[in-house]
Amino acid sequence: MSSQSGPQTTLFDVQPDADTAGGLETRYDATFVARLALREKQVQQSYRPIIQIHKWFARRPGSVFRSLMHAEFDGRPLASSYTSAHDLAGIVADPFMGGGTTVYEATRLGLSVVGCDVNPMSFWTVRQAVAPLDLEAFEREAAQVIQDVRNELGDYYRTRCTECAELADVKYFHLVKHCDCPSCGKQVDLHPGLRLAESVRHPREVYHCPRCNTLKEVTASKTPHCPQCDYDLAQRPTVRSVTTCQHCGNKFRFAEHLGKPPRHRLFGIEYHCTHCYENIRGRQFKTPDADDLALIDRAAEQLRATRDQLLIPEDAIPAGDETSRLHRWGYHKWNELFSDRQLLGLGTLMKRISEVPSDEVRYALATVFSDFLRYQNLLCRYDTYALKCQDIFAVHGFPVALLACENSLLGIPKVGSGSFVHFVAKYLKAKQYAKHPYEIVYDGKRKVIHPIAGESIETPLVESEPEGRPQEVWLSNGPSQKLMLRAESLDGVFTDPPYYDNVQYAELMDFCYVWLRKFMAARAEFSQETTRTDDELTGNATLLRGLQEFTSGLSEVFCRMSSALKPGAPLVFTYHHNDPKAYVPLIVAILDAGLTCTTVLVAPGEMSASLHIAGTKSSILDSVFVCRNPSYASGVSGADISTLVNADVAAMQAVPYEPTSGDIACLTAGHVAAATIRHLRVTWVAGDPLEQRFTTATKAVAAIRDELERTTA
Repeated sequence: MSSQSGPQTTLFDVQPDADTAGGLETRYDATFVARLALREKQVQQSYRPIIQIHKWFARRPGSVFRSLMHAEFDGRPLASSYTSAHDLAGIVADPFMGGGTTVYEATRLGLSVVGCDVNPMSFWTVRQAVAPLDLEAFEREAAQVIQDVRNELGDYYRTRCTECAELADVKYFHLVKHCDCPSCGKQVDLHPGLRLAESVRHPREVYHCPRCNTLKEVTASKTPHCPQCDYDLAQRPTVRSVTTCQHCGNKFRFAEHLGKPPRHRLFGIEYHCTHCYENIRGRQFKTPDADDLALIDRAAEQLRATRDQLLIPEDAIPAGDETSRLHRWGYHKWNELFSDRQLLGLGTLMKRISEVPSDEVRYALATVFSDFLRYQNLLCRYDTYALKCQDIFAVHGFPVALLACENSLLGIPKVGSGSFVHFVAKYLKAKQYAKHPYEIVYDGKRKVIHPIAGESIETPLVESEPEGRPQEVWLSNGPSQKLMLRAESLDGVFTDPPYYDNVQYAELMDFCYVWLRKFMAARAEFSQETTRTDDELTGNATLLRGLQEFTSGLSEVFCRMSSALKPGAPLVFTYHHNDPKAYVPLIVAILDAGLTCTTVLVAPGEMSASLHIAGTKSSILDSVFVCRNPSYASGVSGADISTLVNADVAAMQAVPYEPTSGDIACLTAGHVAAATIRHLRVTWVAGDPLEQRFTTATKAVAAIRDELERTTA
């Protein structure tokens, strides 16, 4: 591997011929790229605002893919020319385009690009990022939509300030699940803990007292008590599946007593009063009063009266690895994940957006709506430290909590987050970046926006495979196994395939899709009731898609890409997985495609603080496989792998980043996979039955791992 000062070491004992070796093997600078990527992943929306078009999962840093294509196609040193203007020529493809990273970075560099994904939400996200948009018209229509809906529903998001008695805007409604006690029959709140806010961004801690049924602000203490009734606020009324009735003291398992779906009770409100906020230290919290509770009933009545006129989906939640968890909690329709007030607000907002006359502006506002749904549902939780609503997809699943945070629908400009006004602003910033992308560079410790002349992401889409003119973008929604490309037409494939079963893209994206398709009935991408399809490659136990099914699909895609590559052109992809067996599909797919792995690079792909991996032993480093079709000499010893892993570690330490044991395990797995490909290439028979090929690769991996353990013992 390369460090910042040296070239990339090839994996194999025999160097490739000069006329077949590509730039990636010699010009990639692992330390330089890691510095860029780690900074970007800390605040990715600042470095690459384009990602704010719509949520996608496990996005890789744009700086990594920019660097990969730069190293392959630009003859200049990477570090000294990374932020220079580029006008590269060629056609690249991404058969798993996901959130569109390859499409955006290739377009910026002047390349033409083919992007394909089986998930219609991927297609739509990338389409919206690339397609031209009149920003003035977008801002004008967005402001009018917000004003119209605020005029109609604004009262539902106001409360009486406890300081000045004036009406104030609500930021968050705090809800708790409840059930009836089987002993006394009274309602039991299922509070896992009683603290609502920590004393970090607020002067004092905020607790809910079950005895007083009010919010109390107390000085931080290990033994907090209610200042009114002396109730022990450190108690945890509900622990795992058992709760204690606050009325009779009965302890019982609450699951069988929950409503289907669960019921919620409003117990707290955070608000923003413009009349007295300047005189308030910290945030403003209150216990709901009678008027606040009456608004809940009023919203439910209005929803019942108008529901048939609103665009509210009635789709069932299909079973799946992630969605079956919702079934266990009693949620069986997507609309059950929302309160009545949320359904009324979302349905009304959706109806108003559907009336916007301009197609592209309406599409843009519909995309904003789809994205902001992740902060407008009963699975959102409140961050007691940061004092804000958390995204439903803060983890890559559907975790159901006992507490819920109901966000304001339209929101307060420049106050709070997660409301429609905030998502409109994010979308606008993303589209401004699409017109004029930039890099962030450092002047000492100061971040500086560095515009790059001539670069753009926004470009008219073409309806068929690019012919080679600059910056042509063709997007396809369908399985890449069936993507029709001309033979030897591609100068490279750069992709980030599914990491087997790490993320259930379709199950998660259905949450947004069932709403968005209400706007898009006439578009082919939204003709199906779900984003799920038999052609999706992710492993899924519920749908009986295991490693062999993943292998078969990945092999088909790689074979199709290989036939479209020009001789010697690379197929480059990032990958990491905690399970070494999950690398076997890569080995089979690369060998089936008639390719060999010329090198394995290292690049950061995640952020260690991300909620879905924080506290786990997961790697944040990706192995970047570079595969080409010329033949190379065979044979890699365990010592070679150990040396390469050590070089990867040294390159990261120079960043400085100290790889964890999880990082090293994944880097080792990547090099073992490459060595296995090298070992099996000469004798590989792609026509053998899949089970036989899978077994052959599995045994070869085990043998190389055994050799590695012997040589490093």
